[in-house]
Order: sequence, then structure tokens, then C-alpha cells
Amino acid sequence: MFSAFWAVIAFLAVVIFASGGSARAPRFDLAFTAAGIAFIVTLVVAAMLSMSHKENAEHLGKGSGVNLSSARKPSHGFGAAPGPQDPPADGTDTRGSH
Repeated sequence: MFSAFWAVIAFLAVVIFASGGSARAPRFDLAFTAAGIAFIVTLVVAAMLSMSHKENAEHLGKGSGVNLSSARKPSHGFGAAPGPQDPPADGTDTRGSH
């Protein structure tokens, strides 16, 4: 149905625009050619997309990886411990007052 839809759109567009005005006869030969090309191209593209689809393995969603819980967020990077540039967790200011 997807390919047929685009074939009809291509057919109508070529019938309207390829004649060059209302004084000339419509170009059905070009319209059928464009419709056939549009049908085949969209059919091949849809087939290639459907062949490239692969379901995820069942074990991928179960995992025991890092950062599975959003309740405990790491301070920086991939769960790195706080470094000297990180502010203390209690909110106190460690800069010297002058």
C-alpha cells in the first residue's frame, strides 16, 4: 500500500506537470513510467528496511550493568568517586575566606 500510494502521487504529479500547460495533451506515457519507477523504488526501500530490522536479545533488558537505578546518581563520569574539585556533599564552602 505504501508503494502504491507513492506511485499514484508520482503519476498525478507527472500528468499535471509534464504536459506543459492545459493547451497540450497530458503525457500518460511519462506518468506511467514515473509511477512504475516510484512503485519499484519504494518497494525496494521498504524491503531493505524490513530486512535490516533485528529484534533485541531477551537478556539485554534484564542486565546487571552500572547505573541501572536513577535513585543514586554518580557525581561525574561513570560512577567515579568525588575528586578534589567536587564540592562536599554537606554543602559547606571549603574555599578560604579573605
